[in-house]
Amino acid sequence: MAKTKEEATGGTVVAPSKASPSKKRKPALMPPFNVILLNDDDHTYEYVIEMLKVLFAYSDEKGYQLAKEVDSQGRVILLTTHRELAELKRDQIHAYGADQRVATCKGSMSAMVEPAEG
Repeated sequence: MAKTKEEATGGTVVAPSKASPSKKRKPALMPPFNVILLNDDDHTYEYVIEMLKVLFAYSDEKGYQLAKEVDSQGRVILLTTHRELAELKRDQIHAYGADQRVATCKGSMSAMVEPAEG
């Protein structure tokens, strides 16, 4: 004798899913933020390149390009990411320490976080 669905599943009837893949909610994206490095006259290119290599894993070439840009423009975007990581990277820049190559250097470079456009 043929078993009913209830008998075959031990009395449990599983209703088919009514949510179609196209109607599922997508997770909200976190708004992007820029980590901005600000220029000063207390740090050498070597310091900036070294800091960017240690904190951001940038190559010497990428570090040099960013150091050149911050020197000529007064600021440069180092990274665009979510707010928490941007704030962490800013704090790491602030904690990196003085440039030992410059006798008058008193501390780390300055950085800030700002909302990314778009």
